Formats: sequence, structure tokens, C-alpha cells
Amino acid sequence: MYWATAKSVVVSAPRLRSLALLLRPPLHSRPFASSPYNIEQCNQIRSLKEKKRLRGNIKALRNHKELEGSLDEKDYSNILWWKERMQMCRKSSTVQLISRLTYSNLLGLDVNLRNGSLKEGSINWEMLQFKSRFPREILLCRVGDFYEAIGIDACVLVEYAGLNPFGGLRSDSIPKAGCPVMNLRQTLDDLTRNGYSVCIVEEVQGPTQARARKRRFISGHAHPGNPYVFGLVEDDRDLDFPEPMPVVGVSRSAKGYCLISVLETMKTYSAEDGLTEEAVVTKLRTCQYHHLFLHRSLKHNSSGTSRWGEFGEGGLLWGECNARSFEWFEGDPVNELIIKVKELYGLDIEVTFRNVTVASVNRPRSLHLGTATQIGAISTEGIPSLIKVLLPSDCIGLPVSYIKDLLLNPPSYEIASTIQAICKHMSSIPCSIPEFTCVSPAKLVKLLESKEANHIEFCKIKNVLDEVIQMHGNSELHEILKLLIDPTWAATGLNIDFEKLVKESEMVSGRIGEIISLDGDNDQEICSYSAIPDDFFEMLESSWKGRVKRIHLNEAFTEVEKAAEALSLAVTEDFVPILSRIKASTAPLGGPRGEILYAREHGAVWFKGKRFAPSVWAGTPGEEQIKQLRPAVDSKGKKVGEEWFTTTKVEVALARYHEAGSKAKEKVLELLRGLSAELQAKINVLVFASVLLVIAKALFAHVSEGRRRKWVFPLVGLSPYWFDAAEGNAVLNTVDMQSLFILTGPNGGGKSSLLRSICAASLLGICGFMVPAESASIPHFDSIMLHLKSYDSPADGKSSFQIEMSEVRSIISGATSRSLVLVDEICRGTETAKGTCIAGSIIETLDFIGCLGIVSTHLHGIFDLPLTTKKTVHKAMETEYIDGQPRPTWRLTDGICRESLAFQTAQREGVQETIIKRAEELYSSVYANYSCLQHETTVELSTSDKNRIFHKAYEQSAGEKSACSVMASTNQMDVLWKEVESAVTKICQKQLLDFYKKKNISELSAVKCVLIAAREQPPPLTVGASSVYVLLRPDKRLYVGETDDLRSRVRAHRSKEGLQNASFLYLLVPGKSIACQLETLLINQLPSKGFQLTNLADGRHRNFGTSDISLENVTLHR
Repeated sequence: MYWATAKSVVVSAPRLRSLALLLRPPLHSRPFASSPYNIEQCNQIRSLKEKKRLRGNIKALRNHKELEGSLDEKDYSNILWWKERMQMCRKSSTVQLISRLTYSNLLGLDVNLRNGSLKEGSINWEMLQFKSRFPREILLCRVGDFYEAIGIDACVLVEYAGLNPFGGLRSDSIPKAGCPVMNLRQTLDDLTRNGYSVCIVEEVQGPTQARARKRRFISGHAHPGNPYVFGLVEDDRDLDFPEPMPVVGVSRSAKGYCLISVLETMKTYSAEDGLTEEAVVTKLRTCQYHHLFLHRSLKHNSSGTSRWGEFGEGGLLWGECNARSFEWFEGDPVNELIIKVKELYGLDIEVTFRNVTVASVNRPRSLHLGTATQIGAISTEGIPSLIKVLLPSDCIGLPVSYIKDLLLNPPSYEIASTIQAICKHMSSIPCSIPEFTCVSPAKLVKLLESKEANHIEFCKIKNVLDEVIQMHGNSELHEILKLLIDPTWAATGLNIDFEKLVKESEMVSGRIGEIISLDGDNDQEICSYSAIPDDFFEMLESSWKGRVKRIHLNEAFTEVEKAAEALSLAVTEDFVPILSRIKASTAPLGGPRGEILYAREHGAVWFKGKRFAPSVWAGTPGEEQIKQLRPAVDSKGKKVGEEWFTTTKVEVALARYHEAGSKAKEKVLELLRGLSAELQAKINVLVFASVLLVIAKALFAHVSEGRRRKWVFPLVGLSPYWFDAAEGNAVLNTVDMQSLFILTGPNGGGKSSLLRSICAASLLGICGFMVPAESASIPHFDSIMLHLKSYDSPADGKSSFQIEMSEVRSIISGATSRSLVLVDEICRGTETAKGTCIAGSIIETLDFIGCLGIVSTHLHGIFDLPLTTKKTVHKAMETEYIDGQPRPTWRLTDGICRESLAFQTAQREGVQETIIKRAEELYSSVYANYSCLQHETTVELSTSDKNRIFHKAYEQSAGEKSACSVMASTNQMDVLWKEVESAVTKICQKQLLDFYKKKNISELSAVKCVLIAAREQPPPLTVGASSVYVLLRPDKRLYVGETDDLRSRVRAHRSKEGLQNASFLYLLVPGKSIACQLETLLINQLPSKGFQLTNLADGRHRNFGTSDISLENVTLHR
């Protein structure tokens, strides 16, 4: 959660960002702010002696004979910071460059080398001044058509951006590297991906006096998660904007651990207090942050040891932080961390950050790392991904981040209930739904604040607002929009009521529509004249036409058109006669040549030719124009070439056209920047609306996938979440949990799968999502904790049993009577007898707490212990005997199962037969007299009704008018759609009357078509339902089809060229047989109604029989 601020306006962007920040692995790997290398690349282990040596370099630097001028303490620390990064470089070319560095200044320049002068007024001196303002950023300085870096910065470019050093590897020159202007974005991506920040210096463009140095200014910065946006307002493209990366601080407080997250992009911070050690580790493990700071309060650990985290509490956090990049800080955690952020980003001390912390009242605790990884909420090798089964494969980006955030940090009961109500509404609505345009709130705030939003971004913002307005105007989507207000508030912290959202959306959308040129505006055609190449006008005018409406710049547009006409006249008068003369020439090969061309590099239209001058001047047509020609020159007055020519008249016309175009472009940019400034006052509403649509898209996608998988809303008939119940490959179990279970069962019998399934279903339930069950009743747990397997941690010096006990300690300390605790194969990492007793004591403790949960075990000695439990019951994974051999059934039953199937499992996995036979002999010799309780159990499964009844589409009267909004491009298309709808309805009604032997239409349930307009999509109701649809192509021809997955079919059609904004009519029918018959009927009869079809051949296929499902009670509505 974070807020954004633009000047004095309080802004909020979604909490999903602050917690979705927990979803990617970090880039850093050393105890400093931003690491330029991956952990895999750094195999060094720094000793304490080496650290002391590096710290001692400050003294060495102070006495270094190469030091020139005075350096303050910050300069020393920054130089050491860069020196460490140079030591990590591995490329041979980089190493050679580093050998020419001296650490006597922030650039690392050796003044004794060629081009190494730092004389005042030189470009090196100027770059050093910029570097001193942002000492820990790469400095890229614009010099002509390149962005150049020198010294240390050049070494980084060669190492991480794949650039070659200027001048090769000559040893007498300072390191220098750079990239062309056109490759700047790629270079910035390479540097930020490796953890570096970049300061970009631009030079003032335009003519300068001879020998005068161009003025330069800092145009912006690029940080990991915060891209460079300078000049974007002029581009005709969208910017791929990554999610912002925070600066994170961790401290201790009276309530526990506190995690502070500061977003420079949004100028916001949040402080989550009262976190457990495991919760902090989870957030750090899954967080992609820019810098990590640890507060010195963490050193005061409860174990009382001199080394933080040596034993007990704090050890897990120390182990996590010790392998990462961090710096210590002290003082007030929040204020000091904000000061650190201002230093890192070079912000003025007056810049303020808004506190956007949202109280976590009545919210379940965040997932532990082990729980999140074992159920696939965090991507883990070998664990089925929970995210991938919650959402369709085509759902990516911000909606996925929101769902991940919700799983890792479950919402309060009120918000979860609202989310479930939204999903239920979405599951039943019949109308088409918007596309849900997703715009990153951070991107929106960044572009508007910097006034770099271009017309493409404004069109996206308008789409967001228009979709909010569309939902408000639709009677079926209206209620969903109202319900989305609370989850959006929880995600953003912004308190915007429903009426204000709609009113402000209408106002801002209207304002954008007044300024920005939208699709369909055709009053800004590119100039075109026969005498001038088309690409000349296309190149020069496409950079500003089509951005804003002409009405605001009519005078400028008119001046450009007049200048273009004058240029055409000059070219016609001065060049065309020469061309006519050349064409009339009948000379053989080697004769005169000439043409009018666009000189792209010079932005000019010139005559290019050779051998066109007459040998004898006879006053023939074209001679006068040839005499007026003069060599074309570039902007510096140099002759372009021997074949390029122009005239004074053409040059004057060109200058006039360029001047008119420049003025028009400047006014266009002025309008765009003015609109950005104007919308900053509405930034709260824009952020709220953008997050609302992200949530809407995420929930619609989840409902669609849940219906496809036959999930339900919240454990009867529980199935593993990674199995697709729609394909019938899951064994269902009935789980009625009133207390703690001790679960036994054979290897491969399904114990771990059952625990994962219960954990995932419970988590989905408390988040308000659909669950993988036939029916479910799930309490709102205050925490869900799952412990499966443990591995040792050699780096921390801990065995697997130590890790397990650390996690068990955390589980027990956080468990309450409202918790769900799931522990798999407890105490398996130690000696059996003592492990059994520890496990028994843990079970007694959990029973006393009164939590719900399952403890699975192979330690059957637990049942011989004198345990003091009140509610704990025994459950088992059933086995049955087939041909005298025990086989697992993967069903849950009452009782105890002492059969492990260990020998069978080993044999199945390919262990040598001799080993297995010897193991059986040893077992018989030692345990022959041991009485094993092996009762074969049967399970009375409650069989649910598998009634495959066709879902009723809606319970509305036939005459009720749908409120689905239809966004048609022209009135003519509206009329055509109504004609198609009328014809389809009549044909289908008549066929259904004949098929079901009804006397009249009144006896048949209403048949209505649903329209899916451009930028809309089918509702989740169509998933898994048979339907007939009609596609209207741009050429007004129809395509008729049938499908059981309308959503995928619409997406497939729109993926084809020219059909991106195609519209559809669809009709739900009860069964594929009827759908096929109606498809054939429509293909054969629509042409007789005057419609043109593209798939007439499909009408010749045979019918596929009839359906045994009655249409008596099926209401099909638009």
C-alpha cells in the first residue's frame, strides 16, 4: 500500500504494490545499497580481516599522493563504495580499464592520462560537478549523438551494458564508453537490471556560437523500478513501466518487528509494526527492493548473545539478511530511513513523504515463508503453483500481483466477504464486460507529475474512466462497481465514495476527450503533394499530428498546410521542369539522371542527379531551372555531396515549413503538458479508478477459471488444488474438522497432498475466492500455518531438525484458538524415541490452545504415550488389500494406519531387489513380535449429487431490456447489428418451436442475444456453456460459429489482423448438439435475409443429433 503525492495533493496507490513488492527475488548480494551483480556471479566469501582492510582504506586515501583538492567524509565512503564494485568486475576488457583508474576523485580519473584533465570549464570538470550531486549513480552525459561515461562509470557500462570502450583498450587514455542516443533505453535497462541507478545529463539542443560549449542539465534519473521518462511526451509509443521498487528498513519495536517501506516514485512510506520474525523474512525473501537498511535495534536480541541472531529469536532474520545487501542505520527508524532515501535519490530536504500505513485490524497474519512456498503462493520448484490454477494463463501483470498480494497477506473478514460477494455476482451476470484497462498507478503518478504523459497514456487513462462509467450505467455491473469500492479502499488507502468516483470519472474523461484526438478523428491528415515524396511529410508531421484535437491549434495547422503548399509549389517550379527535360532525353546508357528525393538525415527535399546540365545552352525548357541549382549543404554549411542540389526558393520554402511544423509541435506538447498539470489535481480519483479495474480484472479472471475447474464458493468433496476436477482426475475427500487431527498413513498415501489441499482451500476461502471443492464451509482463521519438509542450512550452521524446531517454535508462539495449523511428518529429523516424545508434547500444546489442524506422522509410538488431550482425534489415509498387497486409496478415514508401504515404495523407485529383501529380513527378525495395528478401513463417502443440469442463464422476464452498453463506431453499424439480432432471434425461435413441438413463441422461454461490443469480453457465465455466436467483420460480412468456450474463441478471433475491435452476438443453448444445429441453420438462412457470410461452406456439415435436455425452463436473455 502506498500513497502518491503531486505537489500538495495527497495521493494513494495500491497496497497491492507494497505487498506485491514481495513477489520477486532481490538483485542484491553484498552489504551495500545496490549490487550490480547476481549472487551466482559472486562466489567470494569476505573474511572479517578483509572487511577491516577495506574500512582502513579511508586512511590510505587521505594520505594518497594522488589526491587533489579536499574530499569530505562522504566522498571517501562513496569512493570506497565504487572501489568495491570495481573489484567485482570480471570481463577482461573491464579489468584493463580499471587498471587505469585512480580513486582520488568520484570519477576515478587519472589526470596524468590523455583526456584526463579536470581543469575548470572542461567537460570532465562539468561531469565531476554533476557526479558530486549524485555520487552513487552512473553518469551518462549527452555529447552530440552519444551518451558518454568516463572513468568508473565507463567501466560499469563495459561490464554490464555490453558496450565497447571508446578508442579500444589503449593504455594512455582514460576509460571512456557510451551508447548512441537511439540505444539509451536499452542501456538504462541493462544498468538498472543489475541494480544501478543512472543520472542522465542532456545538452541544450539548437545552434551555438563558434567554439562555445553547449549548456547541459540533469534531465532525469533511472532507478531499478523507476525508469527514465524525459522526452516521453514526444514519443508515439507506450513506455514499459516496471513496478516501483522500495527502499526497505527493518527495526525492532515493543510489538515485535517493524518493516518500513519507502517509495521514492510515489513519495510515500508505510510502516508495518508487530510483525513476527517469519513474516519479515517472508517479505524480504519475496521482495525486490532497491536498498535494504537494518536498524541497530536488531542487535539487541532476546538470546543475550554478543552476536545478533546466534541462537534463538533473530537467527532466522539474521541468516536472511547476512546473505543480502544492507547497510546499518540508527535513530528514529522512520525519519532516519526517509533521510537515507533523500540522500540516495538526491532529493531536496524539503521534499515530504506521506504516511500511507493502513491499520491491520481484524486481519489474519501474513503467511509464513514455509506456508507460502509449500502451497505454491510463492513460486517454488517442485510445488504446484497456486497462482497458475487461480487465474487463466492469459492473465498477467497487475491482476496477478493483486492476487499474490491477497494470498500472502489475507484481508480482513469484511473485505474477504465483499470479495466473495463480488465473485458471486460476476459468476451469474449475463451481459458482456469491459476489457478492464490496467494502468500502473506508479506509472500514472510519475508521468503526470513529470508532465511527460503522451497522447497514448491519456487515451489509456480515458479508457479506465470510461470503463468505470460503463459499469455504472449498466444495471447488472452497477452493483459490482459499488462492491469494488471497499476492496479498492483496502488496496489504496484512499477513501473515495461511489458517487464521487463516478462524477469525477465523467468529468476527467470528458476533459481528456476535449483535448486528445481519439480514434475516429479524421481532421488531421498528413499533407500530400505529388511533387514531394510522401515519406517527407509522414516523417515530419507524424511526430505531432493526431495527438490533440485540431480545434485547439487550428491556426498552427493552417500555417503548416500553407507552408507545405508553398514548398510543393517551389519544388514544382524549380525541380519538375528539370525532371521533364531528363525524361524527354533519349540518350543511351550514361545519359542524364535525376530525381526528387527526401534526404532523411537532413530533413530536406532536394534534387539528386548527374549529367543533366546541357553541353550547349540553347534556351530549351528546364535550362533556366538548371542554372538556379546550387549544391545542397548541411546544417553546418558543409556540402552534402556531388549529386545533391537545391535552389534558394526551395530552401526558403523548406525553412518556412520546418518553422511552422516546429511551432505546431511545440504547441501540441504544451497542450499535453498542460493537461498533465491539470489532471494532477484529480490524481486520487485516477489512482483509485486504475486500481479498481485491476481488482475487477483479477476477480473476473479468477471466477472464469474457477467455473472452468468446477470450483465452488466456500470441506465436503475437497480435492487437491493442482488437479483439474473438470477432467475428473482428483480423488475427493470429505473433511469435517472440529478439532486437531493426528493423521497417519502409508508413504504415497496422500497425507502431504491432503495438508496442502486443506491449506490452499482455507487460504482461498478467507480471501473470498472460489475453492477446489464441491461444497465448503470455512471459518475466517486469524492465521494459517503449514509446515512440511525441512532442509539443513550449512551457511547458518543449522541441521534440518534445528530448522524444523525453529519453525515449530514460531508456529506454536503464533497459534490461537482461531488458527489453522498443519504439520507434516513431525520430528522426523531426529532419534525416534525422543522425537516421538517431542511430537507428543507439541500435540498436547496445540490441543490445549484449541486450534484446528492436522499433525501427520509415521511415529506410531505417539499412540502409546500417556498424552493429555481433550479434543484430538485420530485420522488415517485409507489402504486396501488387492491380491494380498496393501494399496493406498488416498481417502481420509477414521482410525490409525500403521502400514507405511516403505518396502513397496522403495521397490517402486528402483531400489535394488537385494537391498529390499535384506531389509525385509531385518524387519522380520527385529519386529516379528511387534503387534501392528493394521485394520483395513472403509470410508463412507457422502456422495454429492452429480446432477449435470444446464445452468440457468438469468431469471429475468422476456421483455426486460438489457442495460449492456454497446460501443458502436457508427450509427450504420448499430442498425446492422439490430438487423442481425432480429434475424438470428427469429431463425432460432422458429427452429426451437419446431424442435420442441410448441404451438407459439409464448410457450417457449425467451430467446435473446447478448452483444459483446468492441473492447468488451464475454462474462464468466459463458465458461463451459454451449453457445452460438455471430462475428461482424469490419467489411460487414458475418461469421457464424459455435463453441463451449466463448471467451477463448473471442480472443482467438480478435488476435487476427483487422479484427482487434470486432463485435459479437452470442446465444447460450443447452448442449453442443443444439448449438451445432443452430449454427448450420444460421449459416444456411442468413444469406437469404440479405447478409453476407464468410463461412458458407460450414453450412454443409451434417447435424450432430439432438439434445436430451429440455428448454422448458431455460431463459436466454440479452
